[in-house]
Amino acid sequence: MAIGVFGDVPDAAVAGQAPEATLEAASALARPMYWMFELGHAALDPLRVMADAGRLFYRNPANPLAHTEFGKTMSASFEMFERTTRRYGKPEWGITETSVGGVNVPVEIETVWERPFCRLLHFRRDFAQKPRRPQPRMVIVAPLSGHYATLLRGTVQTLLPNHDLYITDWVDARNVPMAEGAFDLDDYIDYVIEIFRHLGGGMHALAVCQPAVPVLAAVARMEEMGDPSVPASMVLMGGPVDTRESPTAVNHFAKDRGIDWFARNVITTVPWPNAGVMRQVYPGFLQLHGFMAMNLERHLRAHADMFGHLVKGDGDSAAKHREFYDEYLSVMDLPAEYYLQTLQTVFIDHALPRGLMTHRGEKVDPSKIRNVALLTVEGENDDISGVGQTRAAQTLCSGLPDDMKAHYLQPTVGHYGVFNGSRFRSEIAPRIADFVLSHNWPKKGHNQPD
Repeated sequence: MAIGVFGDVPDAAVAGQAPEATLEAASALARPMYWMFELGHAALDPLRVMADAGRLFYRNPANPLAHTEFGKTMSASFEMFERTTRRYGKPEWGITETSVGGVNVPVEIETVWERPFCRLLHFRRDFAQKPRRPQPRMVIVAPLSGHYATLLRGTVQTLLPNHDLYITDWVDARNVPMAEGAFDLDDYIDYVIEIFRHLGGGMHALAVCQPAVPVLAAVARMEEMGDPSVPASMVLMGGPVDTRESPTAVNHFAKDRGIDWFARNVITTVPWPNAGVMRQVYPGFLQLHGFMAMNLERHLRAHADMFGHLVKGDGDSAAKHREFYDEYLSVMDLPAEYYLQTLQTVFIDHALPRGLMTHRGEKVDPSKIRNVALLTVEGENDDISGVGQTRAAQTLCSGLPDDMKAHYLQPTVGHYGVFNGSRFRSEIAPRIADFVLSHNWPKKGHNQPD
């Protein structure tokens, strides 16, 4: 979940519900903020065009100045200005093939399910012949927390050789017209249930960070209803199931402010000419400021280093910087109702571990889960979801036998290392693959619903 913007709620607020009157009044105060940002961005458009032209002029090999220190410095300056003032669009996945059993297999990304706020993507692999190793169906529930699902590109690339993979692709709220209605935590859980039903029983669900709570809630509700479309297993990774465990600076920040403060200061309305004009959102540009502020010195140093790489002509280092920041600076708006309800339910009221969470008026009871195997994964140095916050799901799912539950704590990694990077590829992903195979219904039938 995008943090830097969580807080307390009034005692009168009902658990799991955002105070609509507070939201409307506060949004009226914050409304000009987004419009001013949009106006400022538009005002810089001519300067960005000039900067891009200047960059091309001083980088053109036919220009004698391109080979001088002055020309390289000017080209680098123009590029840095353009990059720091542009609006970054949704990145491409860039996944066209994978290796299965040592054989390169083409990959085509297709949309197989769609709603106003989310699409379900399928990474369809075009096999020339059926692979020997079983390929369990798995859906990655990506976080709706400010960045696009492409932030999990490395996760997808690692899991794709051994799984028939799907992922939730959340839609930027500023692009969703008001006519499509609101979107809150209840809607999120509805979407997860719909996706599970669309894929059919026996697939495996993997929740990265923020979705741990709604995925756990969705499975609990489906189990209580006797729904045959429940997953065979669920993997919860670095998620805030119970933020009372090892509270981090992020969790403490949530306690230091009231929801009125957040509604007043971070909730605003989408301006024209966006399709979602007048929709109340927590805007991406504010989230990005929060992300950057947490490690401001590091980001400033990284940009200074890139400037030096450009001047020196170190193309490889500059390309790595571009690749990282093209993803990192691409942010999306979150629906205000969803953001505030999640803040209150998960980070303030701790409603799920306290037995107070509801979905559409019905209690969410993880102890009803009896057919879905559970794996929880945490990082030893996670400074967003502290150690024990995800493992709490093991206690909540008291209806599962011990042979259907497992927990893994990865030493030395932080939050992002739980689902990306070398340790994820070499130590975490193989454990996930083994767990999924051991609880795949065709191989192990005791956890298949009647």
